[in-house]
Amino acid sequence: MAPAVLEQEDHSRDADFKKAMHKDSAASRGGFAAIMGKDKVAQKVAVDEYFKHWDNKTATDETLADRDARKSEYATLTRHYYNLATDIYEYGWGQSFHFCRFAYGEGFHQAIARHEHYLAAKTMIKDDDKVLDVGCGVGGPAREIAKFTGAHITGLNNNDYQIDRAINYAKKEGLSEQLDFVKGDFMQMTFKDESFDNVYAIEATVHAPSLEGIYSEIYRVLKPGGRFGVYEWLMTDNYDNDNMNHREIRLGIEQGDGISNMVKISEGVAAMKAAGFILEVNEDLAKRPDATPWYYPLAGDFKYMGTIFDLYTIGRMTKVGRGIAHRLMGAMEWAGLAPPGTRKTADSFAVAADCLVAGAKEDLFTPMYLMVGRKPMKGEKKSE
Repeated sequence: MAPAVLEQEDHSRDADFKKAMHKDSAASRGGFAAIMGKDKVAQKVAVDEYFKHWDNKTATDETLADRDARKSEYATLTRHYYNLATDIYEYGWGQSFHFCRFAYGEGFHQAIARHEHYLAAKTMIKDDDKVLDVGCGVGGPAREIAKFTGAHITGLNNNDYQIDRAINYAKKEGLSEQLDFVKGDFMQMTFKDESFDNVYAIEATVHAPSLEGIYSEIYRVLKPGGRFGVYEWLMTDNYDNDNMNHREIRLGIEQGDGISNMVKISEGVAAMKAAGFILEVNEDLAKRPDATPWYYPLAGDFKYMGTIFDLYTIGRMTKVGRGIAHRLMGAMEWAGLAPPGTRKTADSFAVAADCLVAGAKEDLFTPMYLMVGRKPMKGEKKSE
């Protein structure tokens, strides 16, 4: 496989665009207030730049050239996706942009935190470790894992708006001394070799154009003996790209979640080994026999709700709740209160939500394929 072509970074351009589009909304509480505060011209640019990869491209006529084009612009695609998605995510989901398993009677935010704790434990993060969070979002997992472990965490992100929000949240919680947030492309990190004791990524490396490429870069910045723990988004090995239903599900997930190139479990495992890791943990946590499925909030199955306090959160994620929000966003956009493309973005999220549920029910997709790889000590044999 040819190595992925990396986009040239331009931090000044990105900072200028963040300032133009988001203005001072990084300091706001998020949600509708932040959405309405965007610059309309810049928002349209972000919408056009993102959706050019998807408009008029169906599962039936998708070609390898289409996928290669998305991979070649992986950084721009991801950056603009989160320019559009961040406030909607915070409104509908919270500040930790990932799925999780649910125990009986467990509240939504408690389950989210436990999922983060589990990865930190499996990655063996300890007090005073220097840890890298690859694709840190607005810093929800970094703050939780910092409090849980006592480690110092550096969050890496290629979206300036999310970095600003992460810095503000860390300051609010008194964690500024324990957390750093750095702008950068995870395919070409500027950190020196062997900079970190441990590394983790939560549903973020799926945005990479090549898993072997991103895992190799993580291997480079990790100290010998250190561990890399990841919850990866992968299609299961039941996925058949020649099956149009399967392909529609995969494409719907990719379009609504800013993904250029999602691959199968076997390819993800192979990528970890090819990067040089000794694979210590290798399991699809979605296959655990939990009474509550991981996707229940997207499906709007209130019967699985662990606590009455989740009613508002889960209600916003149901089809009815999403429909109300999308119609409201459409009305706000029509009235000039919300910037153009807000409804289009929300509608693509709705398609993705339905495809995520369908992918789970048909055993075609998992958002929590757990892998923990250890970087060998000097002279120790790597994985075969």
